[in-house]
Amino acid sequence: MKGVSDKDAQNDKKIKGSKNNAKKPLQVLHISKKDTNSRREEVFDDNQIISKEIKEDLKPVKPQFVEPPKTEEKESYSKNNNFDNINSKEFAKPLNLQDEDQDFYVERKVDEFDFDENAFLEALNENEPIGATGETIKGKVIALESDGLYIDIGGKAPGFMPKKECGLGVITNFKEKFSIGLEMEVLVIKEQNADGMVTVSARALILRKSWEKVESSAKNGELIQVTINGFNRGGLTCDVDGLRGFIPRSQLEDGQDYQSLVSKNLKVAFLEVNPETRKLVLSEKKAQLVSKFADLKLGQLIEGEVLAIKPYGFFVDLGGASGLLHQSSITNGSIRNLREIFVEGEFIKALITEIDLERGRIGLNTALLENTPGELIIDKEKVMIEASERAIKTKALFDKKI
Repeated sequence: MKGVSDKDAQNDKKIKGSKNNAKKPLQVLHISKKDTNSRREEVFDDNQIISKEIKEDLKPVKPQFVEPPKTEEKESYSKNNNFDNINSKEFAKPLNLQDEDQDFYVERKVDEFDFDENAFLEALNENEPIGATGETIKGKVIALESDGLYIDIGGKAPGFMPKKECGLGVITNFKEKFSIGLEMEVLVIKEQNADGMVTVSARALILRKSWEKVESSAKNGELIQVTINGFNRGGLTCDVDGLRGFIPRSQLEDGQDYQSLVSKNLKVAFLEVNPETRKLVLSEKKAQLVSKFADLKLGQLIEGEVLAIKPYGFFVDLGGASGLLHQSSITNGSIRNLREIFVEGEFIKALITEIDLERGRIGLNTALLENTPGELIIDKEKVMIEASERAIKTKALFDKKI
């Protein structure tokens, strides 16, 4: 044919069908077929094996998940995992190493171990730290240094006592007073350091014993003799067994020219004793009052003048000492007004029922002088006149208390 080359003719022969069909991909051509093909496909992953059937058709089909049978799932799992040498029952059973080798593991009980309880307790006692703060320990001087001395207290390390803790005041003859081998009692003031050494003090132990002695004396109402060693604006200072005592000006018999009392001796009583705050207050006035108490006894009949009337009772002057007649000890009858019984300046008789030396207090009682309840209100004169005879009858009550 005219106008057509042989080359074009060859190209015509190679291209069959329409141009649209030639451009379509292979997969599109396969899906667009009307007839359906079915095939089985197995999907594998780490957790499960799913066997499913995929249908391809022109019509859209909703995706459905087909759960495989359990038997089929187990078979598929066993095909891909080779456990030929392990049975399913054997796989579930835990391995027992004792079945294979009896010598591999031997269980032992606590009783089979070599355990000595006494040796264990001795080891604990040897390593137990010696010397807790506040503990009193006896030791022996083993070495002297320029800043203190070392004491063997029975621990893994000796105790160290600084020079200022060796005693009260300034120690001049240090080496003579603390010779090697001297046995002494000390107080632990600081627990052991990294080297196991504790700090001890002889001074602290002396002061502790002094406070204990002072507390006991104050409780028993004892009087002590002190030497005045100084004064300040508030009063005088003195030394009491190594403790610093203070006497206020108001507690002196003559507080006007109190500076002149320095270096003199005074008899004083304890007014306040507090080891925690290191407060030691003394009184000369109280000492004179306590001296008068020495002649008083429980059950003793005394006579005194009513000094003051308070809502809770009467204060009675006993010749320098003051006694309290409380309203509960006046009469066995009911009282409307205390002034109906006694008035200020009136002299009365009463029994001593309490002597508190520590607080300087004397307790009085008139109810024990009554033969019948309320007799003091009805006939006060008769009770006061017969007071001496009636006091004898009450003696048995106080003999049990003494």
